[in-house]
Amino acid sequence: MLEQKEETINQEKSTNDIFPDDHKYLTFLKKVFRHEFRKNGFRRISTDILEDGKFRKNAELWIMNAYLNNNISEEIQPVYYYYMDHFLWKDNKQIERIGWEVIWENDAILDAISIYITYTVLNQIWLKDTFKIKVNSTGIEKEKVKYSEELQSFYENKKHMLSENSLSLLETNPMLLLASKDEDEEIIAKQAPSIIKFLKKDSKAHYAKFKEYLDILEIPYEEDHTLVSENDYSTNSIWKFEWNSWEDIGWGARYNKLATKLWNPKDIPATWFYNNIFVIMQMLKDRNIKLKNKDEIDLFFVQLWDEAKAVVLPLSLAARKAWINTVVSLWTPSMKEQMLKANRSNAKFVVLVWLMEARNGIFQVKDIVAGTQEEVKKEELIDYIIWKIGSDKLDFYVPTNDLITE
Repeated sequence: MLEQKEETINQEKSTNDIFPDDHKYLTFLKKVFRHEFRKNGFRRISTDILEDGKFRKNAELWIMNAYLNNNISEEIQPVYYYYMDHFLWKDNKQIERIGWEVIWENDAILDAISIYITYTVLNQIWLKDTFKIKVNSTGIEKEKVKYSEELQSFYENKKHMLSENSLSLLETNPMLLLASKDEDEEIIAKQAPSIIKFLKKDSKAHYAKFKEYLDILEIPYEEDHTLVSENDYSTNSIWKFEWNSWEDIGWGARYNKLATKLWNPKDIPATWFYNNIFVIMQMLKDRNIKLKNKDEIDLFFVQLWDEAKAVVLPLSLAARKAWINTVVSLWTPSMKEQMLKANRSNAKFVVLVWLMEARNGIFQVKDIVAGTQEEVKKEELIDYIIWKIGSDKLDFYVPTNDLITE
């Protein structure tokens, strides 16, 4: 049984595997967003991947649940959270999300700040003018009911143009008809009435303030009355970042009704936003925007035979302690394969250690950049490499230096 299971797993093809070259972009984006979050007072949160056997799909649901279950309401409000996690999306497709939540505040300025964060990051990473920001209001529950009735009336004489799924939505949730991706239905949706005229005093004021703050922040946006939420707990502001007509970078909305949709007796005002990082990675690639290689190799050891390995291993560790980025291919028997690895790593210097070099302590050192080769004594090798590289170019980063004691 175990062998059959392993065979099935091996035959499955994933469309969301993240290989090293993509991880460079992923790590970079996490750093950029994390920096922006910290400047805006956000702290990181992670929630359970599974609950009741279900894999998380909507971060806002899990975060609000954690908020309610851990008595966070006793802290100073509002709370600012951000997350960077995998999520299971439609058709069980895995996506990488970076998002954030602000809980216990109804001020429209927080909706605008959510947009500002992504707007700032995208501009910083050379993606300015490659996306659109669309905004709308979903109103509150009573206003949605009136608006839904208006939409049902609007679509009444257009039923023959709707798909079976849309006909079903017309009876259950007509607002979602506005989000149809069918070309004909998109045209109809643009002609449909807007929810704005159904907003009452408070909702109108919230939407007006939302747009006013966007103007103050000098963020360009388009009003789009077809922008709706599939979640019935969404209220008032809603927005999205659009890369092209078929690819969304991210979505955001206010969701003041979520707490009561879970189990809390009262509404808790909150706002959220998420970015699909796979889309942003693709945007960077499409513009041919590359990243500096933070994993540059200074020194690569190529060796043959056990006696050479015994010499190279401690020497490579000593080189690393001297802040030289060093790689050694101890488990590759073929010299040709080792040299291929050295070339692919873009190492600045390659040290060749065969049996004779291991015994006499004189190594062949290739300067890949200059295209030269010299003999260097074993005991002088580290100083020689530092001299060639320059002591100011060494890698002095040590993660453990972040530790402190009181």
